[in-house]
This record gives sequence, structure tokens and C-alpha cells, in this order.
Amino acid sequence: MTAEDSATAHTTIALDPGAKAPGRAGRGVLLAGLGVVAFSLTFPSTVWGLESFGPWSLVAVRGVLAALIAGAALLAGRVPPPAREHLAGLAVVAGGVVVGFPLLTTLALQTSTSSHAAVVVGLLPLTTALFASLRTGSRPPRAFWTAALAGAAVVIAFTVQQSGGSLSGGDLYLFGALLVCAAGYTEGGRLAGLMPGWQVIGWALLLALPLAVAGAAVALPFEPVHLTAHGLVGLVWVAGGSTFLGLYVWYRGMAEIGVPRASQLQLAQPLLTLIWSFLALGEEVSAAAPVAAVAVLVCIAATQRAGRGTGRRGDVRTRGGDRVGT
Repeated sequence: MTAEDSATAHTTIALDPGAKAPGRAGRGVLLAGLGVVAFSLTFPSTVWGLESFGPWSLVAVRGVLAALIAGAALLAGRVPPPAREHLAGLAVVAGGVVVGFPLLTTLALQTSTSSHAAVVVGLLPLTTALFASLRTGSRPPRAFWTAALAGAAVVIAFTVQQSGGSLSGGDLYLFGALLVCAAGYTEGGRLAGLMPGWQVIGWALLLALPLAVAGAAVALPFEPVHLTAHGLVGLVWVAGGSTFLGLYVWYRGMAEIGVPRASQLQLAQPLLTLIWSFLALGEEVSAAAPVAAVAVLVCIAATQRAGRGTGRRGDVRTRGGDRVGT
């Protein structure tokens, strides 16, 4: 990590997934897939964290710890501040994935089970692909959208069946989390084509740090704190694993293969969350899980194959003035 890796480097970056070398595209799928695994542990870890902290305190302390990790990484890499034209995009990332999604899902998990929360999260890949299409001008082929819709339908049908066919009072929080997270993923994926992915999440975390510190100062005195092993492990994971490391590899993967293709890997996230919820929380998992898992994997394979030729219209410029295909 050096200053030369920062957003100020005068380099041309091709963002057309169809132009990626096979090895680089494979690396992008692997990185985005690791991000999905990290994200799939978020809900069970949040449930653990709520054993020790109130919802507002957990989100605030999580943000502070993640920002400290990010700040140390940026300082060690001697990374200069981002270009002014990137600040608005970084603010969207901060509002969506650093503040909005953690807060809304944590509030939802007070009344919803970890497995039930997967009902709405199952729509995140499709929502992110739609946001990306509107924001970046990407135009995936019809086969991509067909496979994406099929995958979303499988995930929703399975998770609704898993939850007994009903929606809980926390679902309004989850629907809100879905929208802000999709916006944050899309903007972060765009920025990851202009600066290293770890810097995208790093600067977004630092932008949100004053709000996190203020939130912790207000919430901690009013919400009881009962430290337990589960609570501390949950806090450490959502701060260091989900928020920093997970988003780091996720944005790097999106920069390699494009936001639409990367987003469809998240079709596997609700099923992975169900597995972790069973192992860590003792929540029941339906016997239909293997069937749903195979169907989702088929849909993921179809979206990856259909998305290889996806291009993007228009271009943006780096700080140095080089054109960057988008």
C-alpha cells in the first residue's frame, strides 16, 4: 500500500468486464465471493453482538472500531486524501453501507431472526444490478436479467417458506436497508475502478467516524452493556470482518468483473446465512436447503456467463485527466 496506489495516480483503468483477461476475471469472482462469505456472517454476528450492546450502541461502536482499522491502514500506506470529485460518491458509500445498512438491519434483528432477515436480503443482488444499470449505464444482456430474476425468485421462495410465509415487524427496516445498501454497493463499485477498493471503504469509514463517535457518546450511557464472549466476538467480526475486510475484497471484486456480475454472487448469501444461523444460533434450517442451494448455484453460473460480455456506456475521468471507460 503506497501513495502511488491512491486515487491521484494518472492511470487508465478499463471498466468493461468483457475486456478483462480470464485470469483477472476469475480473481474478481474469487474476491467478490470472499466478500459474500464475510457478509453472510453479519446477521449471526449482529445477533451475538446484541447480547452485549443495545442496537444503537452496537452500530456506533462498530463504526468507530472499523474506522480506526481503516485509518491505521490508510496511515500505514501514506495515502493522500481522495480527490474532491470523489467525496460525494464516498458519502453515498458511507451513508449506505457504513451507517444505513448496519443501523437498519440491527434494529430489524431485535424482532426478526437472522434467517428471517434473509427474506429481504435475497433481493439485494437484483436491486444492486438495477441501481448499477441506472447509475453506470451498464446494459447486461437479457439472459443475465432472466437468470438474476430466477435466482431472486428461488431465494425469496425458499426464505419465505423457511420463515413460515409471514413477514415480521422488522421488515420495514430491512426494506430500507436493502435500498441504501444497493446504492452504496453501486457507488462503491464505481469508485473502486478509480482507486483501490480498500481505500474506498477506508475513506467512507473515516467520513462516517464523527457520526459514529457522537452516536457512541449518546447511546452507551443509555443502553445497558453486558459484555459476553459472544457479544465481543460479534462486535469484532461486524467491525473488522464485515465492515472493513469484507467490503475491501467486495469492492476489489466489483472493480474486476463489474457491479452487475458481482452483485449476483450474493444470491448465495441468504443460504450461507441460514447455515451460519443454524451452526451459531441454533435456528432451524429447512430440508429444502440443498435443493435451493443447487438452484441458486445454477442461476449464479448463468449470470456470470451472461455477464462476461457486459459493457458500460460513457466514461469518467481520473484526477489526472485520463479517460476511464465506464
